[in-house]
Amino acid sequence: MAVGPRLVALRALGLGDFLTAVPALRALARAFPSHARVLAAPAPLAPLARLVGWPLVPSAELEPLAPRLHGADLLVNLHGRGPQSHRLAQAAQPRKLLSFEHPQVPESRGAPAWHDGEHEVERWCRLLRESGVPADAAELAIPAPEGEPPAGARGATLIHPGAASRSRRWPAARYAGVARAERAAGRPVLITGSNAELPLAREVAAAAGLPAESAIAGSTDLTGLARVVAAAGSVVCGDTGVAHLATALGTPSVVVFGPTSPAEWGPPAVDGRHRVLWSGRRGDPHGGRPDPGLLEISVEDVVGELECLRA
Repeated sequence: MAVGPRLVALRALGLGDFLTAVPALRALARAFPSHARVLAAPAPLAPLARLVGWPLVPSAELEPLAPRLHGADLLVNLHGRGPQSHRLAQAAQPRKLLSFEHPQVPESRGAPAWHDGEHEVERWCRLLRESGVPADAAELAIPAPEGEPPAGARGATLIHPGAASRSRRWPAARYAGVARAERAAGRPVLITGSNAELPLAREVAAAAGLPAESAIAGSTDLTGLARVVAAAGSVVCGDTGVAHLATALGTPSVVVFGPTSPAEWGPPAVDGRHRVLWSGRRGDPHGGRPDPGLLEISVEDVVGELECLRA
């Protein structure tokens, strides 16, 4: 039996990284409709990848691609500019590789140039456009997963206090202050997070005077978390994957940015459903303590933005 052409997209990163690449993935699907397409990404993302029409083959960050991904007609490096990701892609021996140029990878000479400070969504759309593939950075929306969200999620204020690094983690006491204000206004509140973030979620819930069952961290997989975000009335979080879920699912959000500019990772500036708070100060996005600029943002700032969303 003849095998048709194959397209592999490499994006072996986290939730926010996947969601910022959705417009590029949609553009590739349109441009190569006859190709069997596969996304090389972490296994937990598979249900969300299916929502945008991309089957997933589990792939860990900067680890060799599975043998079944080798020999593709086209491999698109949406992971980074290299050289590590370039070498991984080259080792899979695609017939054609689409990537950014990197001076340490001679084979990439003449490819589109990497631009520091570019918004992550626009970065990958520009890579495609400069390679002859039309792409629209506004195509961020994903459908909500089928199924019922947990009890109490519909219309709730969802607070997600965790982040990948401490420098991007607004203090738990401040999230608790927001939760108290929301509860005082008569709005239900849920605290989400990963299983590892359950102690943090419980800390926020306890400090806010919420019932223990309000902390639902660790009780859902990514699909379940997406159901919660889609059902929520609003989302309050830091610069993390849940912020991108709120954007993708159209749930109003207030996002507290610390060391990284929202011009690089924030929601679309033209979408009034999403409010961004940032001091304008840059720092280490992988630092071990809350960024000083992040600490300049107060509980009153966040509560005020929530009220603006509802005005």
